[in-house]
Amino acid sequence: MKAIAIRADGQNPSDLYLNDTQRPDLAPGQALIRTRYAGVNRPDILQRRGHYPPPAGASPILGLEVSGVIESLNPPVNYGDDIGWKIGDEICALVNGGGYAEYVAVDIRHLLPVPKGLSMAQAASLPENILTVYANLMEHGALKAGEIVLVHGGNSGIGAMTIQVGKAFGARVIATARGADKCAFAKEMGADLVIDSDAEDFVAAVKAVGGADVVLDIVAGDFFAKNLAALNMGGRIVQVGFGKDAVVEIDLRRIMAKQAIVTGSMLRPRSPEEKARITAKVHERVWPLIESGAIRPILAAEFDFAEAAQAHAWMEAGDHKGKVVLRVSS
Repeated sequence: MKAIAIRADGQNPSDLYLNDTQRPDLAPGQALIRTRYAGVNRPDILQRRGHYPPPAGASPILGLEVSGVIESLNPPVNYGDDIGWKIGDEICALVNGGGYAEYVAVDIRHLLPVPKGLSMAQAASLPENILTVYANLMEHGALKAGEIVLVHGGNSGIGAMTIQVGKAFGARVIATARGADKCAFAKEMGADLVIDSDAEDFVAAVKAVGGADVVLDIVAGDFFAKNLAALNMGGRIVQVGFGKDAVVEIDLRRIMAKQAIVTGSMLRPRSPEEKARITAKVHERVWPLIESGAIRPILAAEFDFAEAAQAHAWMEAGDHKGKVVLRVSS
């Protein structure tokens, strides 16, 4: 099969190239997926550069989410006769690596049906994004209806999805972005207030409308202290990435005074059982919202499979609004 490989040290997008490799073997409890589309995410760029190694036993090939068709199934004995899936079903899935390939092995419990009304390209942009947002916003952030969410990078895949999920579950959402164009996009996604973080102090703007109960942050660095300053009593800061420095200085007195909770998570290192649990929750609570149109995936760009290097370069430029996908097969 064809897959995207990395030459040299992977520091440049041009280090990606199309290569021949073996199809993955199926362990009990896995499905073999013929990949139609693969989502492109910032962790892919970090892995390419050597900063986000795959967990033990995971495929070294890039790619954390796909859409495609079930080619074969290898259910364990204790699944019984009906596992809920059959060969030929169209699915999307969170994968532990291996998405940038014509075939990928997936834990059967991590499969999701392609939402009604969505294309395979749109479906490929969902799993990593929606599972990350749901786990961090709704579980770690314990968001309640009527609360205020502050999300940074409102133009990113995570940011756009956080805006939509927050609104769908009854929150008011404040988003930051850099520049008028990205701010307009975040507003289009449904944010109640959008702040150009290049042009004004987001802390003052957030406090002026009541402060933040939950902050979902992909920036870190100097934003951490600002997040804490904008946080309400009993608020929660949830870290899901760091566009700036990952190491920050924390004034513990501010955390204690506000009875604040500082948390965060990564999706990839979680156990298969934990990913299965989150997948089931997302299918139950979020899939109906997607199929009703209350939440919609936003595709910023689509690249051919052999153009993975261009996809990474385009994403690294930082001008995207929404998600990027690779078209692996027709």
